[in-house]
Amino acid sequence: MNDMTSLPLPLYSRRTALQQLGCGFGSIALAGLMRDSGLAAESNPLLPKAPHYTPKAKHVIFLFMRGGPSQVDTFDYKPALTKRHNEDLGGGRRYYQSPWPFKEQGQCGLPVSELFACTGLHADDICVVNSMHTDIGNHPQAILQMLTGSFQFVRPSVGSWTVYGLGTENQNLPGFLSINSDFSAGGAQKYGCAFLPSATAGTAINSWGGGDSSIPTPSLKDFRIPHTKNPTYSTKEQREQLDLLQALNRKRLARDESNPALEGIIQSFETAFRMQAELPDLLNVDQEPAHILERYGINTQPTDNFGRACLTARRAVEAGVRFVQLNIGFWDQHTKIEEGHAKLARECDLPIAGLIGDLKERGLFDETLIVWTGEFGRPPIYNKNDGRDHNNEGFTAWLAGGGAKGGLRYGLTDDLGYKSVEKKVHLHDLHATMLHLLGLNHEKLTFHYGGRDFRLTDVHGNVVHDLVA
Repeated sequence: MNDMTSLPLPLYSRRTALQQLGCGFGSIALAGLMRDSGLAAESNPLLPKAPHYTPKAKHVIFLFMRGGPSQVDTFDYKPALTKRHNEDLGGGRRYYQSPWPFKEQGQCGLPVSELFACTGLHADDICVVNSMHTDIGNHPQAILQMLTGSFQFVRPSVGSWTVYGLGTENQNLPGFLSINSDFSAGGAQKYGCAFLPSATAGTAINSWGGGDSSIPTPSLKDFRIPHTKNPTYSTKEQREQLDLLQALNRKRLARDESNPALEGIIQSFETAFRMQAELPDLLNVDQEPAHILERYGINTQPTDNFGRACLTARRAVEAGVRFVQLNIGFWDQHTKIEEGHAKLARECDLPIAGLIGDLKERGLFDETLIVWTGEFGRPPIYNKNDGRDHNNEGFTAWLAGGGAKGGLRYGLTDDLGYKSVEKKVHLHDLHATMLHLLGLNHEKLTFHYGGRDFRLTDVHGNVVHDLVA
């Protein structure tokens, strides 16, 4: 065997195996396989690692509202905007108050828009950051920066950094899942690992079908993960084939003494085999009790798809998955924002509330950090098409569980909700705080590549300790 392509046919084909390795299926290896093959434990980046200090959170569920929800219509109440409602700014632009009333929720009195009435019932558990800001107001760059820390270069995603720093608890499932992934505006970079070990990349689960399912579907209900069914061999035959392949690989590895690429292949093949059995079961949310399905809005429209995503996230963290990213959007309503935002909120509000309540009942809330944010926000202005344009100078994110200080409204935008003016929080600060809650020092979580040490926050970022319970 002179190179990787001369290896015998693995699970399905060499091409399929390489696809699995590149797209995040190479997530986890068995500790037993590591010992049998003579690999050092540190060669498997998915084995659990000790954090830098005692963590408050063990898992992350990242609710990414792609497209930029309007802060003044969701969690940033601006009564001063009412006084200037419909004030003409020229060119068809005018100040416009939120068409959705706000209500003080919880004992903390957090003002929450009617759009998120269900989520608002958990106001005392939510830490709202009204002073977020970022560097650029274009979707492709802003999305990449929110999810990777950089819009200029290919960098590992925040989920990959988390898995790289902590490993994962379940050696039979991916460490990082990305659900309802979008392949535009950066594609797989948004859950990719860049120069980090390939095992830390996110495994994408998408809602429009694919893989072993021949009929695209608008719901996660009928989705099948790619390459989890072998049309030729039984499970026993696949295991025998893989054992032969791994024996040959280990023989080659013993001869080479050091071969990182081959080590990755050994991990990838073993993980792909085990995931065939365990990951589809994880996604089978219909086995949950009827009252749980109802709580998430499953089997009811329009909440079924995102409800399934949220319940999958709960099942994933309960099974030991480290990082789950849920994507819903596009919140980019330059036209008729009242229709667009209302539709998206109806799809996700009940499932988000269901997720929070379910995690609390199962004792998982305190160890699971939930983060809700878009890549930027929107101005307090309607354009000529009754929509709001982009605004990166002020927007809202919120955190819940996992050591975040519930019932807190932190930072301010100006009176009209345009710019962050008090206790400003950059997205680098948000990333640093997320890692801090996981027990990781963002300045020490580094990877040496291309002659220097890289980190998620690059040379920026400060932990916002006021957000920590």
